[in-house]
This record gives sequence, C-alpha cells and structure tokens, in this order.
Amino acid sequence: MRRLEPAASAVIVVDVQEKLAAAMPAPQMAALTRAATVLIEAARRLGAAVIATEQYPAGLGRTLLPLAERLAEAGAPVIPKMEFSACDALEFERAFLQRAPRAAIVVGLEAHVCVFQTVRELAARGVTVHVPLDGVASRRDDHRLAGLDLCRAAGATITTAETVVFDWLRVAGTDDFRHLSKLIR
Repeated sequence: MRRLEPAASAVIVVDVQEKLAAAMPAPQMAALTRAATVLIEAARRLGAAVIATEQYPAGLGRTLLPLAERLAEAGAPVIPKMEFSACDALEFERAFLQRAPRAAIVVGLEAHVCVFQTVRELAARGVTVHVPLDGVASRRDDHRLAGLDLCRAAGATITTAETVVFDWLRVAGTDDFRHLSKLIR
C-alpha cells in the first residue's frame, strides 16, 4: 500500500443532500458530516482535489449547507447527476480527469448504491480508493455494512477520515497539524 499524498489525491463527496440526509440514521449522518468536513478542510489546506456530486438535486435537494460552505471554500465543483456511479456522469468524468488523482477518498450517500458504484468504477480504472467507514451512510445499517463490504470487494481500502488526514500530514507540530487536529478532536 502506498502512502497517500495530498497532491495525488481527490476527496469525492457523493450526494450528501438535504432529502437523502433526512432519511439517514442521525448518528451515521453526524459521523459522515464530521468526516467529510475534516477531509474537505484537510484537502483544502494540504492541496488535495475535492469534487462533489448531487443526485437529482431538483428532487433530493442540494448539498447540506455546512458541507456546501466547505466545498465552496475549497473551490470544489458540485456536479449534478442522474447516474448512480459518479463516473458515469460526463461532467464528473471531466472534472476527475482534469485533476488526474492517483488516489480517491470517497465519502457520502448511500454506501450500498452511489458510493459503492462510484468506488467500483474508480477501482476498476486503477485508482487507489479509500472509503472512510465514518464517512458513509445508508438508511439501514445492514445496507451500510453491505456497502462497505462491496467497496472492499471492489478493491477499496476501508479506513477512517482521521487515518487519511494523518497519512497526508506525515508529521506533528506543524501549523496544518495543529489546525486539523482541532477539527478531529
């Protein structure tokens, strides 16, 4: 397994939208929101790319406001789609290829549908994929667990947001470490 390097990484935030989020168990959404916030901020500070998607935003709403604000600060494109796999959406494909990351950290909704299908396609293309277990949710916990198992079977490494951030940081004592460790606590 290769070390994650921010400059060769992209955080992919899949469909963390108002109506979808309202249907998720509250503890899962709290963990996902925290993990996504930490990853987006770490990506912004350390130079990783960030791309977000919204599944049918006219029906499912926009990205949750706290994450939408972080995405805007990071300069991340937010791409509307109808496809379950983000990789099947032409605009996502363009944004991803423009950044050409070697590794993708995928968080979002739902673990067993859009997250899994995106992870499977990225892994099939040779991208190293990491899925933080604290960064995904599904309406039912058994579906979330099945989604994580499917992601692992597709070739993803199941990890945590904190693991990704500390791999990117490499060392304690820096301004970036102090800033990000406050978010992680």
